[in-house]
Amino acid sequence: MSALVSPTITRLGVRSVFGRRRGVLLFVLPVVLLALAGLVRGLVGDDPTGAQHTLYGLGLVVVVPLVALLATTGLLAPEIDDGSIAYLLAKPIPRHTIVLSKLAVAGGCAVVFGAVPVLLAGLLLRPADPTFALGFALGALVGGLAYCVLFALLSVMTKHAVVVGLVYLLVWESLLGGLLDGVRWLSVSRWSTSRWSPTSARRTPSSPRWSSSCSAPG
Repeated sequence: MSALVSPTITRLGVRSVFGRRRGVLLFVLPVVLLALAGLVRGLVGDDPTGAQHTLYGLGLVVVVPLVALLATTGLLAPEIDDGSIAYLLAKPIPRHTIVLSKLAVAGGCAVVFGAVPVLLAGLLLRPADPTFALGFALGALVGGLAYCVLFALLSVMTKHAVVVGLVYLLVWESLLGGLLDGVRWLSVSRWSTSRWSPTSARRTPSSPRWSSSCSAPG
């Protein structure tokens, strides 16, 4: 029985992600989230509404999907562009091992640069309520993994996966997901928030109770 994940392909995947300029952004995005969380904490203190708006509007809607997009397209796009993916597929390695190895690297990036910074930002915003941070971190983890699968599919379907992914995030996730209730349930960020965030944060931006306390991001 073959291994589900190949260490060699995983190592090459890590090199592909961090060997390009876009890898630098994986470090920049968490720093921006933590810096803004510290700023919000300093301005409004331990405010649940401000904390929810920051973690959702910046963490789950911006940082997590961008991390997943950069990591996933950084794994597949270069090999597809230079044709080395054909050489890799010609090797006696099961296709599912190749896919799972690539997704393991992207998922690891989603955890390290997405879920962990959201957890730290939540603890910074509301240190007296760790379950608040844990809930959003779990939402970031599930949402990040879902984004990785989605963007991996885009990378296989088109050479312009980054552009298509950005359009998807801007139009579908941010614009239509905030305006149309039916589309909202097909939004990864809103699904992960409603299902995995703590009870006090399960309101999506389009729900009346959320709207009365803060404006919808995007």
